[in-house]
Amino acid sequence: MSKKNTLVKNASILMIASMVSRVIGLLYRRPLGDILGSVGLGYYGYASNLYSILLLISSYSIPMAVSKIVSERLALKQYKNAHRVFRGALMYAAVVGGVAALVAFFGGRFLLPQNQLNALPALRVLAPTIFLSALLGVFRGYFQAHQNMTPTSISQIAEQIMNAIVSILAAWLLVKNLAPQGGTDRAIYGAVGGTMGTAAGVITGLIFMLFVYLVNRNIFRKRIKRDTHKEEESYGQVFSIIFLMVTPIIFTTFINNASTYLDSYLYSSLQDLHGFDADAISAAYGEFSNYYIPLINIPLAIASASASALMPEVSGQFALGNHEEANKQINTTIRLTMFICIPAMVGLTVLAYPIMGVLFPSSSELAAKILMFGTLYVVFTALATITGSVLQSIGKQRTALINAAFSLGLNLVALAVLLILVPRLDIYAVMIANILFSVVYCVLNAFSMKRYLGHKNEFRKTYAEPMAASVIMGIVAVLVYKGLFRLIYRPFIAVCVAIVLAMLVYMVSYVKVSHTTEEEMRRFPMGTKLVKVLRMIRIYR
Repeated sequence: MSKKNTLVKNASILMIASMVSRVIGLLYRRPLGDILGSVGLGYYGYASNLYSILLLISSYSIPMAVSKIVSERLALKQYKNAHRVFRGALMYAAVVGGVAALVAFFGGRFLLPQNQLNALPALRVLAPTIFLSALLGVFRGYFQAHQNMTPTSISQIAEQIMNAIVSILAAWLLVKNLAPQGGTDRAIYGAVGGTMGTAAGVITGLIFMLFVYLVNRNIFRKRIKRDTHKEEESYGQVFSIIFLMVTPIIFTTFINNASTYLDSYLYSSLQDLHGFDADAISAAYGEFSNYYIPLINIPLAIASASASALMPEVSGQFALGNHEEANKQINTTIRLTMFICIPAMVGLTVLAYPIMGVLFPSSSELAAKILMFGTLYVVFTALATITGSVLQSIGKQRTALINAAFSLGLNLVALAVLLILVPRLDIYAVMIANILFSVVYCVLNAFSMKRYLGHKNEFRKTYAEPMAASVIMGIVAVLVYKGLFRLIYRPFIAVCVAIVLAMLVYMVSYVKVSHTTEEEMRRFPMGTKLVKVLRMIRIYR
């Protein structure tokens, strides 16, 4: 199998798993929102944001770092050193994950907005999960470095299924038994129950990865025994490499995602100064973080999966000095990501109201409006994720860090100015600031990639053709939905039919606009199945 096909295969596996995980995560938000209410979702969102930041610092970057460091050694057939990096990473993860967990448990009171301390019990439930997630990240990165994406994919799905089941069940039991009268107690205990699901999911994923590692342990041992390299890295060297590699990625990843926490903190604090009610602030943020964000995260899962699959490929090629091949891998990844993200952006825009109404009946009109105006975030964040991963893959972590820091600074300044000058923008200001961050970051990364790799974007194939096909798709989607809705007055059926027909129209339009051959289509995610469908409707013959 060629390098290009291997990349597409690995990216496809992670994409499918990430999409399934995100869809599961999206679907359980509806019953969870019914149990918690908008205020409870706000508490859940604030606790989750702070948890995510501490997770980013302690463990989120670990799979990426382990994947890069181990893949470089595997490319040079240094199996002993690769396994030593794995062991060193486990020790590193245990320490930093443990420290972050303690910070979450004992320091949450000082890190949460002072008018949102009702989120503290939920945060404390999440604290031990940070330690376990750090260990889980090492195992996932190790298998990704071996270009085996299946264990990570299965563990992600298992984690999300357990998360969904326990979140709903725990929230319902706690509210029923400890807050039968509703009110603030319902919101607090409901948020606690929701976070219990996160913990259960991570434990499930870690148990599965441990099982897979034990099954494959003899294979790793045999490869280590055949390793004839005499220069074996000491644990001191390993820790130094991990620290020097992980630290810039931590800061870059932190900055990439810190906007979520910092925006929520700044939004809550500034609106509090304007005299907005604390529960109203929490409710608005609950709609933003628990309805809008999970929806746009579904296509963004593709970018995350692409970046994970791309890193070991680009790292290996860059280590061997094959810059031209590295650029081909990058363009392939961006193209297949845009093939899905651009139509997703258009579809979510034109069907924002019916999608939000069908998935989240308890949501208000606010959530639909945020989704309709905020989908531009999908494309630019996807590009920012991939381009940032490329810079980290070629050892330019500092450049990625500087780009991210500059973008975050603009994001925070823009948010503060918007909320101070136009407080009525309310949660829309957060949406606008997030889009600004992603646009600036991906543009800066693109300049950096051109400087260090000579990378050039394939504008027509990557962006123009998917956009042209998506516009046609969007028009059809709106017409089909409105026509069916007026005919049968069943929004669920109308939305489902509109989405299915829109996907079919997009595929046909894309093939016609781009002149993509059958052979080329087979290289796309699930390309063989797409070709079969296109053959059935006589597009390919």
